[in-house]
This record gives sequence, C-alpha cells and structure tokens, in this order.
Amino acid sequence: MPTAPKASAKPAAPPRARDPVASRARILAAAKHEFARKGLAGARVDKIADRARINKRMIYHYFGSKNDLYLAVLEDAYGGIRSAEHALDLEHLDPTTAVSRLVEFTWGYYIRNPEFLRLINTENLHRAAHLKRSKRIAEMHSPFVALIGRLLRRGAEEGVFRDGLDPNQVYISIAALGYYYLNNQYTLSVIYGFDLGAKEALERRRAVIVDIVLSYLRKR
Repeated sequence: MPTAPKASAKPAAPPRARDPVASRARILAAAKHEFARKGLAGARVDKIADRARINKRMIYHYFGSKNDLYLAVLEDAYGGIRSAEHALDLEHLDPTTAVSRLVEFTWGYYIRNPEFLRLINTENLHRAAHLKRSKRIAEMHSPFVALIGRLLRRGAEEGVFRDGLDPNQVYISIAALGYYYLNNQYTLSVIYGFDLGAKEALERRRAVIVDIVLSYLRKR
C-alpha cells in the first residue's frame, strides 16, 4: 500500500517578541557595545544576543545580517548625536553663543560617548563601505549643516563673523579639534608628559577649542 507523501517541512518561524520596539532597542545597544569594542570583524552575534537577552534568531529576523545590524548601529549612533544637537535649539541664540554652545556640546558628547568615536574609527578602517549604503545619513546631516550655515550668515550680517564661511569646514573643524585629542590621548599623554584625560586637562582643552573656533570665525 503506497504511503502518503510527507508534508514539506515549513521553516521555523522566529520566536515572537512581546515588545518589538524594546527588543530592537536592546539589540542595538548590545551591538553598539560589541562593535565598539571588537570592530565589525571581531564582533560576534552570539555575544550580542547574550547581552541583549534575546534569541539569536530574532537578531536576523529584525536586521537580516551582521553587516546590516552594524549599519543600523552606525545610523543609530549618528542619529543620537544629531537629535542631541537639534535639542540645543541653536537657532534662537545669538551667533557667538550658539557656536560656543555647539563646540562645548560636541566636546562633551564625545567624552560621554566613547563608543561613538570607536564606531567612527572602525568605519573609517572600512573606508565607509557600510555607511555608503545608508539611506538615512545624508537626511540626518544635511539639515544640521544648513542650520550652521544660517548661524554663520546671521553672524556675518551682524558684523560678528567673517563673510564666506563654509559650514561644512566649520563643523569638521569643531569635530576634529575634539576627536583627535580624545582618540590620541594615551599616546599624547606619554609624549607630552601629563594625563590628557584628567578632569583639569579636559576642561583646559574645552576652553582652547572654543577659543580657536571663535577666533577663526570672528570678523577681523
């Protein structure tokens, strides 16, 4: 007697999450920690799942692949700083105060979020190969650069800042003056003979960055 054909096995569905938003947030936080510490190549999805207290299959369900998860972490990290910058409400301040606040905020954000700097370092090692795939980065960044441009033009109109300042160059300079210091603080501490990470040294550096940026912007 012929046997009935066996029903084809269905692929196992990923386990349901009770709160998808919270689950995604836990995954991103755990992945940010892992990628910042070990880079893209060294990071392990198993470790991320353990840290997020979630089934490994859910990571692939939400993000597709390790590379896609890494890109989501990058986008989330950049989104975090852009949102915090927006909350400064710089447009309602006079130009000099607004730039000073932006410089101090950027410096403080880098100090409070060392993982953000490590993620940037990792992606630069990959020559931004993953960030180039992002459909969100330009949308996050362009409005903020436009805001800086309006501040610079307003400062020029008020006779406080020089004419023709490039908002991209200004922001790159603000970021670079803090980024280089913090990323190289250990080697520089040995070279210069003092602890660049000490509270007093960090405060001195903050004041120096503000002074350098404003000196560059001011009308001569």
